[in-house]
Amino acid sequence: MDSSNVIVVGAGPVGCTSALLLADRGIPVTLIERHPQPHPLPRAVHLDDEVARTLHRVGVSDAFLAASRPASGLRLLDARHRVMAEFSRATEATDNGFPGANMFHQPDLEALLFERVDRHPLVDLHSGVKVHAIDGAHGPLTAPPVRVHTRRVADEAARTFTGSLVLGCDGANSTIRGLVGVHMQDLRFTERWLVVDIRAATPLDSWDGVEQVCDPARAATFMHVTGDWYRWEFQLRDGEDETDLISALGPLLQPWTGQPDLAGLEVIRSAVYTFRARLATRFQVGRVFLLGDAAHLTPPFIGQGLAAGLRDADNLAWKIASVRSGRATPDLLTTYQAERRPHARAMIRKAKLVGWAMTGGQDRAAAVRKLLLSAAVRSARIRELVASTVTPPLRTGALRHPPRLSHPPRTLRVGALIPNPLLCLANGKQVRLDDVLDGSPAMVTARPPEADLLALCRRHGITPVRITAEAATSADAAWVDAGLVPGRTTRLQALADDPSLTVLVRPDRVIAAVATQSQPPRPPWIVF
Repeated sequence: MDSSNVIVVGAGPVGCTSALLLADRGIPVTLIERHPQPHPLPRAVHLDDEVARTLHRVGVSDAFLAASRPASGLRLLDARHRVMAEFSRATEATDNGFPGANMFHQPDLEALLFERVDRHPLVDLHSGVKVHAIDGAHGPLTAPPVRVHTRRVADEAARTFTGSLVLGCDGANSTIRGLVGVHMQDLRFTERWLVVDIRAATPLDSWDGVEQVCDPARAATFMHVTGDWYRWEFQLRDGEDETDLISALGPLLQPWTGQPDLAGLEVIRSAVYTFRARLATRFQVGRVFLLGDAAHLTPPFIGQGLAAGLRDADNLAWKIASVRSGRATPDLLTTYQAERRPHARAMIRKAKLVGWAMTGGQDRAAAVRKLLLSAAVRSARIRELVASTVTPPLRTGALRHPPRLSHPPRTLRVGALIPNPLLCLANGKQVRLDDVLDGSPAMVTARPPEADLLALCRRHGITPVRITAEAATSADAAWVDAGLVPGRTTRLQALADDPSLTVLVRPDRVIAAVATQSQPPRPPWIVF
């Protein structure tokens, strides 16, 4: 691959995260943003514990946790605001190392990311610049650099940027997607909702999770975001004019505010948004990749819109770095679409299903919904599944699935994220697994690694890690020795209990392979 920089178009959370993940691996990045200043109003308000690990890798998780708050889960209310079902989430750290549901103010997150971008010597940010053409996108990686033609918004001054790859992180109306001829597939979901953001002079007496009003006449969502910031969303009927609804906000909010007017409430924003389910027909065209809303649009009912874009960034960045370093062939880049597109489709499907169950407005839908909710309330397993933030494992791509007769622990499934438990090092320091691995691929086992396994790790830049159920005592320089912290539940216990297992972990913390001592896993992406 050409040694020039990577061009990232769009400096929202997905674009900034992509730029930082690449730059932290030593890859220069040109970051282009059409708007001169960051958007001042929030869009996304929720991130789960899985993608919080990505924020940790780009160095903003501590500040993010300080500015966000954990939520207690989801309540479904009937038209009279009586609780029909509650799906609780623990507010303490999960096995991923972060609270399961994190409510946040998007401008706060963007400020944290921009601060890191501004300080990073390998990220060159150009704001107030719009892209209008691309040349060379369809060429092979060995071809001359891609040329991205831009104009400055303020005065139309032209400039051309060159790079080895282009990442289109420029949102739902992506210019990059249009320039490479990719279309969005309609997944048959379109709804208009009125979104209202309000700051309250005094705290509202409300539950600290998300409330979904399952009213066939007017579905609604309420959530306390952070501090004095609250959000409501109201479904609009077909052909309904939102003007009347906006003019009657006081009575509309009264079930939560306890008053018929807006006294003590500052309306920050009231706007109609169209929630859609869309999926790009391709995530890659030659040397151009689509990420975030440029590649997929997810209805908001499971809070996975922004999270999906951050998963895109994490999935692609390490692959670009591996190819550039010569540790992988260019074929590795094709696994981005193979892995992320089916996963994005699965999350869109789940969001549509949850949205239908919560907000279906027809009599038949409402009746079926009541039956489903009745079953959910009675079934602890269904309640756990609804509340869980675990996303489906990857099915294909840079993975090596075990033979059919092999049965590794279900808690260590190939394609899923490896847990991120608290570990105790030989020096007594307690750290999370992600900090031990520090963004590199890893070979994790409970036994002292054999000489051939260590040689494989040295040859391909893989970190060997030994994790046991007891406190770490070895300070062997050949591998990292760590013990599970006693008294804490973790899915990694299955590895510590079976020293024959060896788990290969990718830089994005996805389990790439699970094998036994007699057959150590061979990384499916490296050049031998």
